Amino acid sequence: MKQQLILAIESSCDETAAAVVKNGREVLSNCINSQIKIHEEYGGVVPEIASRCHTEVINRIMKESLKTANVCLNDIDAIAVTQGPGLVGALLVGVSYAKGLSYVTKKPLVAVNHIEGHIAGNYLTHKDLKPPFICLIISGGHTHLVNVKSYNDFEILGKTRDDAVGEAFDKVARVVGLGYPGGPKVDNLAKEGEPNIKLPITHFDNLDFSFSGIKTAVINLNHKTPNINKADLCASFQLAVTTMLESNVRKAIKEYHSDKIVIAGGVSRNSFIRKSFDDLAKDLNIKVYYPEPILCTDNAAMIAASGYYNYINGERAKLNLNAIPNLKIGE
Repeated sequence: MKQQLILAIESSCDETAAAVVKNGREVLSNCINSQIKIHEEYGGVVPEIASRCHTEVINRIMKESLKTANVCLNDIDAIAVTQGPGLVGALLVGVSYAKGLSYVTKKPLVAVNHIEGHIAGNYLTHKDLKPPFICLIISGGHTHLVNVKSYNDFEILGKTRDDAVGEAFDKVARVVGLGYPGGPKVDNLAKEGEPNIKLPITHFDNLDFSFSGIKTAVINLNHKTPNINKADLCASFQLAVTTMLESNVRKAIKEYHSDKIVIAGGVSRNSFIRKSFDDLAKDLNIKVYYPEPILCTDNAAMIAASGYYNYINGERAKLNLNAIPNLKIGE
């Protein structure tokens, strides 16, 4: 097969990223400008500030990705860009930039769904991983259980009915005084505690999730019990959340007779969740896959990997491509 180089642009939230990936599997560069320090002051991402920051650095990050990969624009076969979901202003910066780059270079433009990008992050870490498989996507904005039938065919089996799991982590972190970003801080503090506080666990007849109940319970306990052990509270929260995630994954594995489970998204970096799914995989005698840490959170390499499979599938975007902040997986 001819070598295919995909240059990707990612700007869906608060990371401005560009990457060059070969044949959907080999990362030649993966450059990221994080805005975490900027948004820490506000306790979360401020959309207007995020958009402005993307505009200021996107050209530099793109050039850095080419330099790191030791290629030039003429070597690139296609330009992939995150179309959605995400913050509309942030997405528009990346989409507009990619369209301009495509127009000037005459390179094909490929639109990528951010959630599908998270799934594809695993292809970069695990070169032997191929569909079909069941994938659990857990991030700050999304919680999906997906039947990945092929590189371009996705079936949603379940999703959150309210908060995303990462959003619940951030809100719990904020209420117990840990600050932003909350996920890693809750994970670290939980290691010092015991999961000895009973919290509500929500189950449905189908494979949907709900995290608003447990989030509210943690907030109420923290307010009503001034001397509550914060480490125990975080440990108990993590256990309850993981129990809900595991329950639906078990059902999906059994129903779809899958021999592997793939975990993706920023929350897949959580050490307790990883350990729990390692144990689950041993119990069910299946394989479990996670992306390496840098590919869990938002990055452009995963967008390039997903874009590669869209590109070889014949998908092309026109120069009237627009950002879609609520883009659904499979669209």
